[in-house]
Amino acid sequence: MKLKVMLPTSILVEEEVRKVIADAENGSFCLLPRHIDFVASLVPGLLYFESGKGKEVFLAVNEGILVKAGEEVLVSTRNAVLGPDLGVLQETVEKEFEVLDEREKRARSASAKLEANLVRRFLELGGHGG
Repeated sequence: MKLKVMLPTSILVEEEVRKVIADAENGSFCLLPRHIDFVASLVPGLLYFESGKGKEVFLAVNEGILVKAGEEVLVSTRNAVLGPDLGVLQETVEKEFEVLDEREKRARSASAKLEANLVRRFLELGGHGG
């Protein structure tokens, strides 16, 4: 099978694999080359694959969609981190995903303030034009 893991701005993984194991909303699953075509909504967790040479590779996936069609396994996700082993990957995930979460909180807060200012100004204009 050919695995392709796509991020919004780049392709993280594109290689031949023997199997793929991932986490969906209803639990973990394993895809092998002769598996039927399949679609799953991925939850934050690990995606494991075995390369064509037998090497084990782990990815931490924030969330996304996995589609197996024929010999292709396509994964589209907002964020993923490639790690050499589970221990290092766990540390990396905690650091990177926490930074992203903090940025998202700040962006949401700034957006809420802008919306509140817009509404306040709109109401002020409405009151003077009466």
